[in-house]
Amino acid sequence: MALAAMVLVFESAQTAPAQPQSADTDVLSKDAVLRDPEIPALGNPNGDITIVEYFDYQCPYCKKISPVLDQVISEDKKVRLVLKDWPILGDPSGYAARLVLATKYQNKYEAAHRALIVKVGRLTEAVIDETLTQAGVDVTKAKADLAANKAAIEALLKRNNEQAEAFGFRGTPVFIVGTFRVPGGLTAEQFKQAIADARKAAKQGGAKGK
Repeated sequence: MALAAMVLVFESAQTAPAQPQSADTDVLSKDAVLRDPEIPALGNPNGDITIVEYFDYQCPYCKKISPVLDQVISEDKKVRLVLKDWPILGDPSGYAARLVLATKYQNKYEAAHRALIVKVGRLTEAVIDETLTQAGVDVTKAKADLAANKAAIEALLKRNNEQAEAFGFRGTPVFIVGTFRVPGGLTAEQFKQAIADARKAAKQGGAKGK
């Protein structure tokens, strides 16, 4: 992996003079990107390095790399994984993203995500509902929670989209490791190298690369 190809995604924000932040600037801040409070963190929520994935439930490459991410967070107990829905592949993607986000209100977010990210074949609303039901999700409750929390979930998806567009992402999956943007098709070993580089950069910067 050519680590020289990595890009510091927060460099301009870190070096710019201090000034009042607009709503748009806040969306692109380090905390907004790495630690959005509306997204449950997988892996170690208190880990020292965060991997952010922008993904779509209909993206075959996202499905292919999912077990690689599982291996990485299983082997490195200090990694946080933040999954940012970026539903760009059609209406079923948006339906899946919203419904899975709503499952956090019944503490089923991880189970719901894992069920859909490995689902093979075309997604429809019926297939999504059935898949989540089989994963132990109360889909009726999830839909009620989605309706009750529609504004928060829509705002979250809007933030994700604004970030992806501002960073120039062109498709899914795409990753941020610490404060570095990395290519989407990494192996477990390449992720480990990216994590090591992010930890080194954080140490040299005198702050954690969370």
